Amino acid sequence: MSAIPKTKVLFVHGMGRSPLSGWPMLRQLKAAGFEVGCFGYFTSVESFSCIAERLAQRIAEIAAQGEYILIGHSLGGVLIRAAVNSLPATVRSPAHVFLLGSPTRASRLAQRFGRNPVFRRLTGDCGALLGSEQRMSRLGPIGPPTTGIAGVQGVAWKRGPFAGELNDGVVSLSEVSAEWLVDQVKAPAVHTLLPASKQVAGIILERWRQAHAHADGA
Repeated sequence: MSAIPKTKVLFVHGMGRSPLSGWPMLRQLKAAGFEVGCFGYFTSVESFSCIAERLAQRIAEIAAQGEYILIGHSLGGVLIRAAVNSLPATVRSPAHVFLLGSPTRASRLAQRFGRNPVFRRLTGDCGALLGSEQRMSRLGPIGPPTTGIAGVQGVAWKRGPFAGELNDGVVSLSEVSAEWLVDQVKAPAVHTLLPASKQVAGIILERWRQAHAHADGA
């Protein structure tokens, strides 16, 4: 008798981070029975479209093996949106997508630092995209059920870039919000530590179990 395939998880890290940034969260998901994996990239040497194309290929390979979910931190979530929207209709869609502090519109900080030569060198085309209202809007929504997890532990200075709005130190609540999200959860974490948060892993597991309980009861 063959074993039932495990639901797969693919984590896409944020800009300037590495796949290792997600391992505290992925360990919890692995312990809960998921088969976990990561996707890596380098913004200083690859364009956004090149990375998204590679990601779409990786997603298609995973989709051919059964049920899967996608987790994107910051730019990783933006890449997931682009990749998912480019998948052929014959490719299985993710059962759920989780966006951790992932901007759904142009980033104020990316716009502020867009002319800084160091920022431009390190972030390349991806940094330019994050600061562009036009390019971000062209990405559009995605079809699979998507949960946004927003960090709210940033300092809400009224004279700061977020004008007193709840934020995680890098993006504000409004910058990670969208009407096409099935739900949004606020987590007591700063941007960089969202993938390492035990509470974030708990939110993902809770939402996943709720979805499956609803499907089983339907």
